[in-house]
Amino acid sequence: MTKYFGTDGVRAVAGEFPLTDDFIEKLGFCALKELLAWAGSEKLKKQVIIARDTRLSGPSILEALSKGIRAAGADVLDMGISPTPSVAEAVKQTGSICGVVISASHNPAEFNGIKFFSNKGTKLPEELEEKIETAIESTKENSQPIGSYREAKELVEGYKNFLKATVDASLLKGTKVVLDCANGAAYKIAPEVFESLGMQVVLMADQNNGAQINEGVGALHTSKMRTLVKAEQAYAGFSFDGDADRVIASDEQGRQLDGEYIISAAALALKEQGKLPHNKAVMTVMTNLGCINYLKDHGVNMVLTPVGDKYVSQALEKEGLAVGGETSGHIIFPAYSNTGDGILSALQFLQLAKKSGLSMSEFALRWQKYPCELRAIMVKEKKPLESLPGFMDEIQKLENRLSEKGRIFVRYSGTEPKLRILVEGEDASLVSQLAQEAENLYRSKTEEK
Repeated sequence: MTKYFGTDGVRAVAGEFPLTDDFIEKLGFCALKELLAWAGSEKLKKQVIIARDTRLSGPSILEALSKGIRAAGADVLDMGISPTPSVAEAVKQTGSICGVVISASHNPAEFNGIKFFSNKGTKLPEELEEKIETAIESTKENSQPIGSYREAKELVEGYKNFLKATVDASLLKGTKVVLDCANGAAYKIAPEVFESLGMQVVLMADQNNGAQINEGVGALHTSKMRTLVKAEQAYAGFSFDGDADRVIASDEQGRQLDGEYIISAAALALKEQGKLPHNKAVMTVMTNLGCINYLKDHGVNMVLTPVGDKYVSQALEKEGLAVGGETSGHIIFPAYSNTGDGILSALQFLQLAKKSGLSMSEFALRWQKYPCELRAIMVKEKKPLESLPGFMDEIQKLENRLSEKGRIFVRYSGTEPKLRILVEGEDASLVSQLAQEAENLYRSKTEEK
């Protein structure tokens, strides 16, 4: 089990451990040493692609990280402010040893994070993360930089060209869309891509403003985007998160279409085209039962993974499947990318909608979510749930009250100090009651008040 790496890299409040200069430098150094050993005899360029979002702490983290990477003997190519998936794509295109993104994704501005991509554009496996952590704890002194550093803006242009090549511009020309860039990594690239494809673009939260990244906007806060879609009479709207690896959509009526709606629409479209291997798609255990049952009724079975797009990616690769993702808007189309890409997913959803000749609201009305309640409890310590006397047995008793027509799922967040409680069922009032009882139960078994 990893100590510093969560479900999406190393993440904390910037300046607080482990996001301190000394640790970051050691992380860069040790990660590169382990990645070089892991790559073995593969003929890869001894260089690392780095990008960041707009957070104010990004440049200082870049400096410390770059120092450690260069001390390990690798060169650093800096893409500047650019979406997370742009690094995954650039690493594959350039044959680099790995890629690194400095971002805390959807988290508030005071947080930041560091996540690595392998030479194949995938998140690192846990066993490699564990080796890196072991190396960090045994490294006493920092070495001096050997490798070089340079800006690599041409890689950003390459990413934009890649995105445009995934769709038929003639289908999208003239389409009016609202883009909410979360004042993050997509603030410049997303508008340029959509406009270059001939679309009418209405922008919001499109500033290089790291102090307000995700603040009341973006994939976790879509209400302003959805209101603007209705006011502008747009065909659709899209909210990206801070590093643009996820997207939440809106139909023309301002109804939210999360990752489940996008994935289910894509899965059925691919099935109709004969391009959905084994008639399967991948989602996480947090996927709403309404979506799972809808797809099952239409001949699509689900492979359910733990929460985290790296687990979705691993399942897609293992079974050779064509689409998967998370409710939160991390969506992966392996034909194009091995990681979640908000801009790519928005373009793919738009294209399939335009090909179908349907309005976006048609996708919102295809199925309904089961009533659900998701609670997040701030915790001081993530005590193993199995170690809390009687807790899991009591949770099972609560779930039994749903009479096999719902579920209760309890887990700790992999990126924040929170316990998440998900309750789903056909009866909304019972769902709410059980969510409260589950929360009370956890608090009674711990010191969290």
